[in-house]
Amino acid sequence: MGRVWQCGRLALGLERPLVMGIVNVTPDSFSDGGEHATADAAVEHGLRLVSEGADVLDVGGESTRPGADEVPPDVEAERVLPVVERLARDAGVPVSIDTRHARVAEAAIAAGASIVNDVAGFRDPAMAGVAARSDAGLVVMHMLGEPKSMQVQPYYDDVVSEVRAFLSQQADTLIAAGVARSRICVDPGIGFGKTLDHNLELLRALPKLASLGFPVLVGASRKRMIGDITGEADPKRRLGGSVGVALWAAARGARVLRVHDVRETVQALAVWRALEGEAT
Repeated sequence: MGRVWQCGRLALGLERPLVMGIVNVTPDSFSDGGEHATADAAVEHGLRLVSEGADVLDVGGESTRPGADEVPPDVEAERVLPVVERLARDAGVPVSIDTRHARVAEAAIAAGASIVNDVAGFRDPAMAGVAARSDAGLVVMHMLGEPKSMQVQPYYDDVVSEVRAFLSQQADTLIAAGVARSRICVDPGIGFGKTLDHNLELLRALPKLASLGFPVLVGASRKRMIGDITGEADPKRRLGGSVGVALWAAARGARVLRVHDVRETVQALAVWRALEGEAT
């Protein structure tokens, strides 16, 4: 078997880019807030994404859009746990919990989640402890500050070097705590405390991030950078730009693509891989 991302009992092959479908159980996410805010609606949406080709489902109960207020962990857990439990049972693909709260991550793993996607990059020692005590796959993401303030004049001397160093350091800390290297995936955090220029620099530098030796996740779907480039203010009308970023990222080493529009991304990847001469 080739290179894999170990997520609990599941070994996800990385021979082709994996598509992670977004399941937001929130009233206020930037592009689909409120559309799947009930457990039944979120589960139905997740199952539809699997039918469209999603390899993984990422369930989140706290909006981390710029300026968002923090959601209390008990409220977040109430939103996501029924969804995680049902999707883990019925979806037939790994379920990821998108959270920065240790209590929610631990409860979600108990409910069947096999991946923890932490936008805070496991900076919280409690989150690192959950990671060390579990066998879940982990997504270590870079975010400058907190969602409430991350887009207030973000500054870096060298965004690529600083983000790469953070991801490397956090991964090393987790490994030192007993986490198997094969469980770790890294995410540069497009839009999380970055200007348009920062985002573009990071996307151009994906091979340098991949050289850390971990699978790289890119989540740029419908984000403001696409609106900044194209002038499209409505996130739901940024499909073309989202697919464009996904293909760029895949061509430069990203192994996981976190997207809203699964069917279109899967189709575009199939055509790209055929043109590259790869098996579809």
